[in-house]
Amino acid sequence: MPCSLPHIGLITIFGSRLCEIVDDGCQIVKESPISSNNQMRKPSPLWVAALIVAITTAAVVALVFWNGGTDPDGLVANSDAATVAEEGDQPDFAETETRSEDDPLTAGPVDAPVALVVFSDYQCPFCALWSAETLPSMMEHTKAGDLRIEWRDLNVYGPASERAARASYAAALQDRFWEYHNELFANGERRPESELSQEALKSLADDIGLDIEKFTADMESEETAAVISANQQQGFEIGAAGTPVFVLDGQIVVGSQPTDIFEDMVADALDSEKK
Repeated sequence: MPCSLPHIGLITIFGSRLCEIVDDGCQIVKESPISSNNQMRKPSPLWVAALIVAITTAAVVALVFWNGGTDPDGLVANSDAATVAEEGDQPDFAETETRSEDDPLTAGPVDAPVALVVFSDYQCPFCALWSAETLPSMMEHTKAGDLRIEWRDLNVYGPASERAARASYAAALQDRFWEYHNELFANGERRPESELSQEALKSLADDIGLDIEKFTADMESEETAAVISANQQQGFEIGAAGTPVFVLDGQIVVGSQPTDIFEDMVADALDSEKK
């Protein structure tokens, strides 16, 4: 199913197909499992406006990137794109932040002045790229106490993504989420689906020294499945139909944007807190 959007570092859903937005159109990745089952509930009327905003933001960013051009790696060369997306009348999505001390998929103090919510997929190449290039600088802000990061898995690639999400949550229950996460996205690359099998994920847990019996039980538990499902639904309800999508200080950022954009937004948010 063709489309005419430029490359903005996003995996998204068009109709019943999963697409990767590239320079010359929309490349079909695979059939989307989400549209072929009933796991995604119909958004409530309260979130219809949020969906429209998210789609509009993606379209605006795509248009600006198309006019501004991309570098040889397909990343955005025009840093004004984020500014254009922010200038619209976007609602404040700060309520996406849970700020829960019991959430193990987090970094940074619960009362940090700024929060970043990340909607990602462990089979998404752009998510892997962002984790390698931008997450480290965001983690520096968490260490300084300026930023709270909350991770959400939006499993648009299907069962293998969901398995990886459950595995990472099981690792989080042993306080090893970020270590396990970094292994899943080692060197800024996604693992092939064959390395996201149940056994492969357990082997990875063993490699980093987790309690395998507890890891396996947590990975397969109904409680873990419920958390992953709830986190995913939260993404759908704000209009996130692809990955990666971010909510930084209540504002939506679409796609794997350059680190400078995130740094500038964090700095602006911190300045606003001081006023």
